[in-house]
Amino acid sequence: MLCVRGSFRRSVGRLIHSSALRRERPLFDPTSVERAEDDVDVCIVGAGPAGLSAAIRLKQLEQEKGNEIRVVVLEKGPEVGSHILSGAVIEPRALNELIPDWKSREGLPAMQPATSSAMRWFTSKSSLPMPHPPQMSNKGNYILSLSQFTTWLGTIAEEMGVEVYPGFAGAKLAYNDDNTVRGVITNEVGLDRRNRMKDSFEPGMQFNAKVTMLAEGAHGSLTKAAVRHFDLRKDADPQTYGMGVKEVWRVDPSQYRPGEVVHTMGWPLDWKTYGGGWVYHMADGLVSIGLVIGLDYANPYLSPYRELQRMKHHPYFRKLLEGGERIAYGGRTLNEGGLQSIPKLFFPGGALIGCSAGFLNVPKIKGTHNAMKSGMLAAEAAYDVVQGQATDMSAYEDNLKKSWVWEELKEVRNLRPSFNTSLGIWGGLVYSGLDSLILKGRVPWTFRSKVSDAAHTKRASEFKPIDYPPPEAPLSTDLLTSLSLTATNHAEDQPVHLRLPPGPDAHREHVRVNVGEYAGLLGRACPAGVYEYVDASANDEGAWEGKKLVINSQNCIHCKLCDIKVPTQDITWTVPEGGGGPKYSIT
Repeated sequence: MLCVRGSFRRSVGRLIHSSALRRERPLFDPTSVERAEDDVDVCIVGAGPAGLSAAIRLKQLEQEKGNEIRVVVLEKGPEVGSHILSGAVIEPRALNELIPDWKSREGLPAMQPATSSAMRWFTSKSSLPMPHPPQMSNKGNYILSLSQFTTWLGTIAEEMGVEVYPGFAGAKLAYNDDNTVRGVITNEVGLDRRNRMKDSFEPGMQFNAKVTMLAEGAHGSLTKAAVRHFDLRKDADPQTYGMGVKEVWRVDPSQYRPGEVVHTMGWPLDWKTYGGGWVYHMADGLVSIGLVIGLDYANPYLSPYRELQRMKHHPYFRKLLEGGERIAYGGRTLNEGGLQSIPKLFFPGGALIGCSAGFLNVPKIKGTHNAMKSGMLAAEAAYDVVQGQATDMSAYEDNLKKSWVWEELKEVRNLRPSFNTSLGIWGGLVYSGLDSLILKGRVPWTFRSKVSDAAHTKRASEFKPIDYPPPEAPLSTDLLTSLSLTATNHAEDQPVHLRLPPGPDAHREHVRVNVGEYAGLLGRACPAGVYEYVDASANDEGAWEGKKLVINSQNCIHCKLCDIKVPTQDITWTVPEGGGGPKYSIT
C-alpha cells in the first residue's frame, strides 16, 4: 500500500524557529517562508486514473525512446486510492491500450465481468422495466472498486519509476514572470485554526516542472484557479454537476447475482428533478448501490443523503438488502456538462486531464476510460515539450479532438442538456430515447446553457419541506452513522479549508441569504454534515436573526458540493493538510 513519505516531507526544508518563538506560536507569514524547491520534468496533481495513466504513459515513452524523464505525482489523500469514489463499472478500452497485459499483472483487484444490464422505472411501491439505451450496454465491462483499481495503477507507476507522493496536497500554482505556470506549491503543515505555526510546522514545497498536469477530479481547487486565471472557459458552457451518494453492502447469498447491472429512474425523485440510481453486483458477494442527483435541482429542501436512505425503503431494495450488512458509504460530485462544458484543455505550462476537464459520458454513467485516455494523450504531448520538440501542450487538445473520446462525447452531447430545455424532464426522456436509439447525435444543433447549478436553486418559499421517513436501522441510518464508515479524519486544530470571505459581515450576509431565503440549504445538501445553521445569541459574531453558521470541516469528505451549489457562491473549497479526508478502500 502506498503511504505518506514522512521522511521525505521532513527533508524538504522545515522552517526553523527558536524555542521561544515556538511557544508563542507566531502567525504564519507566507512572504517570509523558506520553501524547498525541486525541479522535475512533469508534475501531476492527483493520483487518480487520469493522473496515473499519464504518469505510466510518460514512463513507457521513456523506455521506448531512451530519454530519461522525471515524473512526480502529488496526491492529497493519505494513500493512493483513498479519495477515489465511484460506482463503478468501467469500460476497459483505455486500459487495454495502456497496459495490454493487465489481466496477468500481479495485485489486480477483483474485476467482476458485467453479465447483464437493465433499466427500471420506480414508483413508490413498484418497479417496471424500461427500454435500455445502447450507450448503457455493459457487455465487456467490469464492476470493481475504483479505489482498489487506482491503488493498483499507483503500484505499477511506482514500479516504472514514477515518484508518487501521497499526503502532498497541491495548494496553489506557481507562476513565472511571463505568466506561465512554473509548478505547484503544496500545502503548509502544522498551522492551527488561527493560522499560527505549531511546533510541527513544515512549509509547503514547490515543485517546478516543465509541464504541470491537473488531474484533481471534478471541481478541483487548482483547476478552478487555472480556469479563472487563463479564462479557459471563454468558449465553453459552465460545468454542471451531479451529486453521487453510494453504499456498499454484503448481501445475503440468496440475493447476490454476480455481474448484474441495474440502473433506475423515477422514485424517490420527483418529476422535476434529474437523477437516477444504480445497483451493481460486484465480486465476493458485495453490491454497490447509489443515487446521482443533478445539482441543477430547484428545491432547497432536498437532501441527497436522505433521498438515498428513502430509496432503500422501496420494496426492491428491502428485499435486496434484508439480512445484509452495510460496509461502506461515500459521496462525490461528478461532471455532467458533457462536450459543451469542456474548457480549453491546455494553458501556458500545463494542461487539464480527466475529470478536471470533464470527460464523463453521462448516458453511459462512465468516465474512467475517457479520463485514462486523456491522460495518455496529454503524456505524449508533454513528452515532446520536455524533450524540446514542442513549445506548448496544444497537441494534446488537437489529438484528443481526433480521438474516440471526442467522438463518443459528441454523439451524446444533447442527451443530458435536453432535460434543461423547455422540454422538461418528460420531454428530455423522450428526446434522449430518440437521440440515443435513432439520431445518435447526427443533428445540426447542440443544446447550450449558461446557467450554473447554483443559479437553478429556487427560494424555499416556493416549496414545502420534504417529509423524509425516519431511519430504520440497519436498512437506513442517520448521517453521522454513515459518515463513520468513510473513516474521514483531518488533523486536529488546522485552518478551516472551507472558506467564506473574512469578517463577520460576510458571515452575517451568508446566513441572511442562505437561511432567510433558502432555508439553510447546505445543512441538508452536504452529504457529510459539515454545515449547520444553529441558534445564536445577538452578540455572536456573524449571527443573523438568531442563527449562525457552524462549519464542521473535520467531517468533510471532499465532495465539493458546497462550492458548487451554495446559492450565494461565497464558499471556496480549498485543500486541507495533505493526508486528511476520507479513507475509501472498497468504493
